[in-house]
Amino acid sequence: MSIRVLIVDDEVLARERIRDLLRGQSGYEVIGECSNGRDAVQKILELEPDLLFLDVQMPGLNGLDVVEAVGPGHMPVVIFVTAYDQYALKAFEVHALDYLLKPFDRPRFQKSLQRAQVQIQQQRTGNLDDRLRVLLEDLKGTRKFLDRLVVKDAGRIFFLKANEIDWVEAAGNYLRLHVGKESHLLRETMGRFEHQLDPNHFLRIHRSAIVNIERVKEFRPLFHGEYSVILRDGRQLTLSRAYRGRLNEHLRRLL
Repeated sequence: MSIRVLIVDDEVLARERIRDLLRGQSGYEVIGECSNGRDAVQKILELEPDLLFLDVQMPGLNGLDVVEAVGPGHMPVVIFVTAYDQYALKAFEVHALDYLLKPFDRPRFQKSLQRAQVQIQQQRTGNLDDRLRVLLEDLKGTRKFLDRLVVKDAGRIFFLKANEIDWVEAAGNYLRLHVGKESHLLRETMGRFEHQLDPNHFLRIHRSAIVNIERVKEFRPLFHGEYSVILRDGRQLTLSRAYRGRLNEHLRRLL
C-alpha cells in the first residue's frame, strides 16, 4: 500500500524539487500540493495524508500555524521544510521531529523518508502529537492559547474563532461545539481541548462540559455544592461539585 503524500510550500520550485525526488522512490503517491497554509489545513482534513512535507515559512498561515489550526493530535507524520537558523533547528532535533534544511540534497531527503516510513509503520508511536505541541510552544516562545480552529463536519469545513464558542459538551469520542444556533462535532478529548483554551475566558464546569465565561449570565447555587449555570440565551447547565474549585479560582483572578 502506497504512502500518501501532501506537499505544502509557497515556492513552486521547492514543491517540484520534492516531487522530483519522490519519483525515484517506490511506494509513495503524491495526492496533492498546496502553496499556502489555509489551503493546507483544508487539504489535510479532506485528504488525510500519511506524510506531509510542510514549509515552515509561508505568508499568512505559516507551517506552525497550520499545525496549530489542524491540531497536533490530528496531524500526519510531518517532515518540516525550513530555512530556520541553527537555534530553531535544535528545537526540531530535541523533540525528535524531522526537517529538511533548504537547500537539501538527495541523501538527506532519503534519510528523512526512511525516518518517516518507520513512524508511519509504527502508527505514529512516541507521542507525535505531544512533541508537535511542545515544539509549537518552544518556537513561539510562550504558551499560546487556541485562537482559531478548523472543524470538519459532515463533509464541510468550518473556520471558527475560539471566542465564538458558547459552550462545549462531550459527545462520545467527539466534542460538540455550540456556536450560536449551530453546533459542530470535533474529534478531540475534553481534557486536551480544555488545555488549549484560555482559562481566563473558558471554564470547565463538568467532566463533560466547558463554558465560555462571556456567555454566562448567572451562577445559581443548588444542592450539595453544585451550581446551575445560566447562559445569556436561557440555557441551563450544571457546575458539578468536583469543579467548584475551578469557579473559585476564576473568581479570585477577577477580584
